[in-house]
Amino acid sequence: MFAIGLALLALTPADATNAEVVWRTVVCGLGFGFFQSPNNRAMISAAPRHRSGAAGGMLATARLLGQTAGATGMAILFHLMERGAIPTGLAIASGLAVCGALVSSLRRGVQTGPEAAEIG
Repeated sequence: MFAIGLALLALTPADATNAEVVWRTVVCGLGFGFFQSPNNRAMISAAPRHRSGAAGGMLATARLLGQTAGATGMAILFHLMERGAIPTGLAIASGLAVCGALVSSLRRGVQTGPEAAEIG
């Protein structure tokens, strides 16, 4: 859903109204919420209890690295392209969101949390 929202934003016409931008952004927000919260929970619960602080630090580091890489990537696009940097950046972000969803789907069926510790 996040990738679809980003793709919709990338395809938004230049003369779009505020309402047209807002509903596309809402789709992005819903998709982000559906994806981010379960993934954060899975990563934190996969760590042993005594390493939960380190897992939280890793999560914060990954988030900051992603924010920095995104801002840097957009700065590069703005430098390289006189026109079309924003739709191109949104299209790239949409593709990366699809990749993230595919990677996330690979862990389907993998147990995390206390149940996994009991089995292993």
